[in-house]
Amino acid sequence: MMEQELLRIFNEKREPMGTAPREEIHRQGYWHETFHCWFAKEEKGKIFLYFQLRSANKKDYPDMLDITAAGHLLADESVSDGTREVEEEIGIKLMFSELKLLDIIDYSVTAGELRDNEIAHVFLYPFHGTSSDFVLQKEEVSGIYRTELAAFKELIEGIRKDIVIDGFEEDSGDNRCVKQMTAGMERFVPHEDSYYKRVLELIEQKMAGVL
Repeated sequence: MMEQELLRIFNEKREPMGTAPREEIHRQGYWHETFHCWFAKEEKGKIFLYFQLRSANKKDYPDMLDITAAGHLLADESVSDGTREVEEEIGIKLMFSELKLLDIIDYSVTAGELRDNEIAHVFLYPFHGTSSDFVLQKEEVSGIYRTELAAFKELIEGIRKDIVIDGFEEDSGDNRCVKQMTAGMERFVPHEDSYYKRVLELIEQKMAGVL
């Protein structure tokens, strides 16, 4: 029998309550810790955000655009161990010291039987590489796309109905295809608007050297 993945659980005051398996956590709606890493790159005075395209085989939010790399922190892990998610999902090996803490954000998403209450440790990674640096974990990620932060911000605020995003996707045979698509909010994982707005504001400030 496969060993169940245990996560630390908390009450609404962020007080520890022990541990529980991931499936039970999402079923009961326990608060738990996650690690979010946003890649952003500055080019010619513009900031670009990178999104992963979740695999079509994922149980939750298949074939939707999401945070560059993110995952749950296991019961025996510290926040710095979250960098393993980046290397596992998109093949970028980085040091925790290279990340910039944006915030620790509590937020909730309910979708069907999923009750996802997260204490999200949210980080920025100023990316200086190219698309060829990404090595995707096929079971989790099927592509990488990027768009201007300003455009995505207007999408969140309802100023635009959709935006153009550029990137690539890979098939099961590791064949990489450059793509461009028009995406509305329905293509993005439904994190709370307040989460997106807060993160974008902080990324702009960090990239400008304000924080």
